[in-house]
Amino acid sequence: EKVRKAVEAHKDHPAVLCWALGNEMEGFGAGDNPAIWGHIDSLASMVKKMDPHHPVATVIAEIGGRKVEAIHKLCPNVDIVGINSYGGVLSLPERYRKAGGSKPYIVTEYGPNGTWETQKNSFGAVPEETSTQKAKRYGDAFLALQADEFCLGSYAFTWGHKQEGTATWFGMLLPGGRRLGVVDTLQELWTGKPPANRCPVIEPLKASATVTGQGQVITVLLDAKDPEGDPLKTEWILMDESQDYNTGGDFRESPNSFPGAILESSGTSAKIRMPSNGGTYRIYATVTDPHNGAATANLPLFVAGTRVEAPASKVSLPFTPVGKYYPTGWMGNTVAMELQEGETLHFQYKANDNWGGIVWQHPPNDWGDKPGGYDLSGAKRLVFRAKGEQGGEVATFSMGIIGKDKPHHDSAKAEKKVTLTPDWQTYALDLSGKDLSRIKSGFCITVAGQGRPLSIDIQDIRYE
Repeated sequence: EKVRKAVEAHKDHPAVLCWALGNEMEGFGAGDNPAIWGHIDSLASMVKKMDPHHPVATVIAEIGGRKVEAIHKLCPNVDIVGINSYGGVLSLPERYRKAGGSKPYIVTEYGPNGTWETQKNSFGAVPEETSTQKAKRYGDAFLALQADEFCLGSYAFTWGHKQEGTATWFGMLLPGGRRLGVVDTLQELWTGKPPANRCPVIEPLKASATVTGQGQVITVLLDAKDPEGDPLKTEWILMDESQDYNTGGDFRESPNSFPGAILESSGTSAKIRMPSNGGTYRIYATVTDPHNGAATANLPLFVAGTRVEAPASKVSLPFTPVGKYYPTGWMGNTVAMELQEGETLHFQYKANDNWGGIVWQHPPNDWGDKPGGYDLSGAKRLVFRAKGEQGGEVATFSMGIIGKDKPHHDSAKAEKKVTLTPDWQTYALDLSGKDLSRIKSGFCITVAGQGRPLSIDIQDIRYE
């Protein structure tokens, strides 16, 4: 029904190129589940009847397993294969043919090697290419794809900036809108005309030491030039290393920075006093020219010694956990669950037996192995509204479920088991007298199988 409404609303818009049914929804393993591809093909058939003027695609994450074979055998109504490819994009034309691909394809995302495709260094951090190295990689990828007659085109990821793995891993622009070298490269490839003024070029950073003691002073060397000889400005920032190298495009908070660590800096070097806390950090250098161009490079650094956990971030009340905690802790029979996010959280459990649940976590995908969480001190209760689709649905709502067996646990726990009605009701978990100084799991719903599929709506979650 969602697809039907979307096609009906947009099929006559002049900007529509084609319809893409699903993005990276093929599942894990071989990616050849016939239930998934049979459904995609039925949707493609419906779309073609509604709109015979635009082709239909479906988008997969790379082409491993039997994904290409499954689409070709089970989706005759799909005209184009969309492929998101990063580290393997240069070999994609050859690998697609070897996998049996004969439909035309579009590379719907490409860019630098992903964090998941990059070998970690000796202390577990992922080295990142400079913006200059990335620009060459984007150019090589574009040319390799352009030369393949099966490839209809490609989309470079991403026009903007984002925190994912590091502050600069993905993104063709800086937060203030300055362009990086990849923009110049693609402008010339797309238009045939080079930019009037090119971005600076930058070499990988070099440090006097990458593994240091607490409080040790090191020197980091920078080599950057401007193609036109324009004067360059340089900014140095030392940041905590992200605790999250996981894939996915969800929002990630920026790690802490340490401006006081930069003792001296110039356009060629920086003298840095490393923090007195053990763990992994990353030094960033950003150079800018007078024409809105920039270049970036960074280097992971490790401080030996014990990591003393910083206090959790204090929040003001009332506090809404949704948006600050992430629904990444799926438990139990996860394949039977669905969550639709928005002003109303729509939770479905489609099995008749077993159990399932979702935890809103900070940081995401963490069960107590990483620091994080929020200081919710002063809250007296966790309030929310909920209803069941039919009434009679039994659910347990909780917070603070990470126990003291984990190094970074919740400081308190509360839960309430309720029987829902088909009308909105307000519920509250009593938090009086609890130590809320570090709450890693801010909200949780769990259900047991009740002999029928369950559908539950939740709104207005807040600590007050």
